[in-house]
Amino acid sequence: MLKGISPVVSPELLKLLCEMGHGDELVLADSNFPGASMAKRLLRSDGLSVTGLLEGIAPLFPFETYTDPLVMIEVDADKEFDRAIEADFMNTIWRYDPSVPAPIRIDRFAFYERARNAFGVLMTGETRLYGCLIIKKGVMKIAS
Repeated sequence: MLKGISPVVSPELLKLLCEMGHGDELVLADSNFPGASMAKRLLRSDGLSVTGLLEGIAPLFPFETYTDPLVMIEVDADKEFDRAIEADFMNTIWRYDPSVPAPIRIDRFAFYERARNAFGVLMTGETRLYGCLIIKKGVMKIAS
């Protein structure tokens, strides 16, 4: 345990976040996501929701400011899903950085391609459909 670091942030996750450079992407994946077959680096947090992990990650994470920092899967027109999921993600992120824009949405196969190229995939126990979120790391501004 460390001061100021949420217990949902495992040592492996903290290491992964530190190793990421600006422009690197991390997939926070729901429990249906095929992470094991796609990930360059796979971490598991099966007992947590994506929102629960965002509570631990968002205070530590400098979100991208030059391009879209958040990506979600576009919902198929014929599918039902919990529309509150995006609001849950954004309300959590905005508590720590209110300047982060809402996520863009891309089709499932484009999302999968980005996931294959992501720095890592973090599998969660998120059960809500369309509960995956890609976050892009920005530059850490340090005062001199």
